[in-house]
Amino acid sequence: MIAKFLSLMFLCNQITLNNWDMNLRYLYLFFISVCVCFTSPKQIKANEQDTSKIQKNIDLDEIIIQSFKQQRDLRLEPLSVSSITGSAIQNRNITNIKEFSSFIPNLFMPDYGSKLTSPVYIRGIGSKINSPSIGLYVDGIPYFEKSAFDFDFSEIDKIEVLRGPQGTLYGRNTMGGIINVYTKSPLKFEGTNIWLSNGNYGYRDYSLSHYQKIGETIGVAISGNYNHSDGYFTNLYTDKKADKMDAGAARIRLEWAPKKNLSFGLTSSFDYSNQGGYPYAICDTINHEPGDVNYNEYSSYKRTLSTTGVSVNYSGNGYSINSRTAFQYISDHQGVDQDFTPQNIYFARQDMKQKMFSEEITLKSTTKNKYKWMFGSFGFWQGINNTVILDYLSKEYSTRKLYDIPTYGIAFYHQSTIDDLFIQGLSATLGIRYDYEHASNDYNYYKEDIQQCELKESFKNNLKFSQVTPKFALQYLFPSSGTIYTTITKGYKTGGFNTSFELKEDRTFKPETSWNYEIGAKHPFLDKRLNAEISLFWIDWKNQQIYQMLATQNGQLLRNAGHSVSKGLELSLQGNPINGLMIQLNYGFTHATFKDYKDERKGINYDGNYLPMVPKHTFAIGADYTIPKPFPSIDRLILSVNYTGTGRIYWKEDNQISQPYYGLLNTKVSATKDFITFAVWAKNITNTDYNSFYFESGGKGLAQKGRPFTIGGNIQLNF
Repeated sequence: MIAKFLSLMFLCNQITLNNWDMNLRYLYLFFISVCVCFTSPKQIKANEQDTSKIQKNIDLDEIIIQSFKQQRDLRLEPLSVSSITGSAIQNRNITNIKEFSSFIPNLFMPDYGSKLTSPVYIRGIGSKINSPSIGLYVDGIPYFEKSAFDFDFSEIDKIEVLRGPQGTLYGRNTMGGIINVYTKSPLKFEGTNIWLSNGNYGYRDYSLSHYQKIGETIGVAISGNYNHSDGYFTNLYTDKKADKMDAGAARIRLEWAPKKNLSFGLTSSFDYSNQGGYPYAICDTINHEPGDVNYNEYSSYKRTLSTTGVSVNYSGNGYSINSRTAFQYISDHQGVDQDFTPQNIYFARQDMKQKMFSEEITLKSTTKNKYKWMFGSFGFWQGINNTVILDYLSKEYSTRKLYDIPTYGIAFYHQSTIDDLFIQGLSATLGIRYDYEHASNDYNYYKEDIQQCELKESFKNNLKFSQVTPKFALQYLFPSSGTIYTTITKGYKTGGFNTSFELKEDRTFKPETSWNYEIGAKHPFLDKRLNAEISLFWIDWKNQQIYQMLATQNGQLLRNAGHSVSKGLELSLQGNPINGLMIQLNYGFTHATFKDYKDERKGINYDGNYLPMVPKHTFAIGADYTIPKPFPSIDRLILSVNYTGTGRIYWKEDNQISQPYYGLLNTKVSATKDFITFAVWAKNITNTDYNSFYFESGGKGLAQKGRPFTIGGNIQLNF
């Protein structure tokens, strides 16, 4: 078997070297892989559950509680939530968080052009620059910077998306919702996994992981991966791909449970990426369609990301205590041809270093009494050193801006739930949180040329924020396990400092707040073979932080709009109508508009216009069909197909330029024999032409195209 596997790897390299059509190459590779596998005798049994044995009745409500802030199954909580398992992520061939966002109602993550920033929007709430409006936790560790959001997506156990304000439990910058990511636990999984994936456009994704239990109390997990892409868009000026990428990551996870009521955990990850970025093309002034990528200076983004967290969990008589301690370090460098033309006009460079410490402690009840409670405290310190250099190439001078922005904060929160209030099945939840935050900015601005370096401006600013975020929910649980609920929650996002500004009043921006009103229902049908969820929401939004480009220089900043409203609905269906078939349908509708927003500087009234960067519709439908033993030489065959749709998206406040609704069709077919799984996959099968991002700079419209049709194959080995 090993000899045949090595022969297969050699053949893969030979195919890659040939000058065949890329699409036919990978289809041929898949065919050869299947032939090699199915002629091999069974020698090794994978150390995993035999998923070829399909359950006759799958309980779709069964979800393992992983978050240290949850007290019960998320499907029983009065909130809008979507959950995707690691196997579903694998079946859909989701490799990064931007692809994952397509499957969640009213969640949108545009492709900015690099990992520098990953704008996230839920129900219209989001931010392109500065701090995010959507929270991200990975194994209980908070990620404060959007430059850390686009991380390695391998070895994922489950992802949860909680839509709507989550400030009561999660605090700062979770006004739109939160994304919880959980990696695989070595106390739950055992074995070694090898993943090899090749595709056109030079796509490579290789990973290795090992899960080992030492006795019954200690688990160790080690994983690493390498990712490469030749790039998807050619720079006409250099005749090379503009968006080539190399990235690698490693993670170690240790778990020790010396007693049934006591456990310790350590998670540490390292992620490095080096990518060419920003394949933006200048748009024509009539149809606003992008032309060719055509600029002379190589643009890139490099990032080093390191995250370490320590957890302690103790269960007493009717209560549990949980602690999460985390440290995160980011060092990155950005270089951008700011004019995006073949001329030497502007080139921007940015170097940023972040250090973040956080500590969170929760104390919650674990009894089955009618009254459940939780108390928590959270503290953090974040230091950001940012240097922004703009080279005026034609004028032979540069400007240098230095920002030293330390921030610290503390929060206390409480939540109580009373079950069977007045009548059986009726429950009420009350929550409240207090946040305090202090931020400062030590700013220095220099103008320098060959002869001198002149300090043009220097100042120090301090900002203090405090906020109380309450929550109220009323829920009725039917005897059939269905539930209806209504919630009123307050959202809050802190203010901060702009890194570019023209006027003194633009140095800072104010906090934004919202009230989210929601009603929803969840119910299983067909003996729990089908789950249906629906929610209606209305968000009243004050002092919205609006992203704007500066008119007289290359830069961007946040300003506050007066009043905005976002309203809509979300619908989710998940089912197992027949043995082996899993179907999913998700739809989100958002109608987000300005109610009071006047740009006094430009003399423009935006009242009634749609908010930018907010898709009006998000739609996803997919199916995974598992066929056990379709042939004597195949243990399991899985056929997956999914379609995602997004739009219309308005790119600016004036609503003059937009991306119409577009859809992407993806598929994957995988076959398993013993410990080997072979698969062929394709994304954007119809080669849909769309813009993934648009902005204006220097009086020009600039857009990035969405990725074209891609195809490839995977080989996975589980020992």
